[in-house]
Amino acid sequence: MSQSSISTPATLLQARGLAAWYGAAQILYDIDLDVKRGEVVALMGRNGAGKSTTLKALMGMLAKRRGQIEFLGQDISRSEPHVAARLGLGFVPEDRRVFTDLSVTENLEVGRQPPRRWPDGSAAPEWTPERLYTLFPNLGEMRQRAGGRMSGGEQQMLTVARTLMGNPYLVLLDEPSEGVAPVIVEQMAHMILELKAQGVSILLSEQNMHFAELVSDRAYVLEKGQIRYQASMAELAANEEVRRAYLSV
Repeated sequence: MSQSSISTPATLLQARGLAAWYGAAQILYDIDLDVKRGEVVALMGRNGAGKSTTLKALMGMLAKRRGQIEFLGQDISRSEPHVAARLGLGFVPEDRRVFTDLSVTENLEVGRQPPRRWPDGSAAPEWTPERLYTLFPNLGEMRQRAGGRMSGGEQQMLTVARTLMGNPYLVLLDEPSEGVAPVIVEQMAHMILELKAQGVSILLSEQNMHFAELVSDRAYVLEKGQIRYQASMAELAANEEVRRAYLSV
């Protein structure tokens, strides 16, 4: 498949025929998805459906994957994660991975990358610690606190903020509402909507239907490593049959 045949100016990320394995076990089967500029797309599904694996495969974090992945028109199908990051693809893992001995400010500095421009030459969103402290007031109040002395929700915010210091065009966000207090979930939803308003695209894996409905434009529903349904978020929310089949516990 030629690059020109699947790329459009508004599309930031596209995957075609994406498959992935953990060792000998195949987890993903021919995933096709795309994310456009300024769009929030949810990967929905139960535990074990393949949501996190999809994000890791897109980022290049799995040793064995197959298929075509394009980001900003560049083929990253066989790229290492640091290559995707330098191109402006951000990744926020579910397990947070903050530097526990570094302060909040020092954690942010680790993620710093130069400002970016969109292909049309216009300036892409640029994030500084001060802008992030406005977006995440909790972090602004604990700038010198070590990462290891923060709650799980605060660490989640810090991981998102550190990723934004790389000025990404698109963020892969893994289970942002999982295991954090409701007040943090609310702040996460506000943060995602603010990023969207700034022109940042987000592909998030999520099980929480209410959270996904608050922030997402479209949804892909996964089961056993395959996309079973795709539609606008409003259509998914209205389709009780699909939700019962693939999302209910």
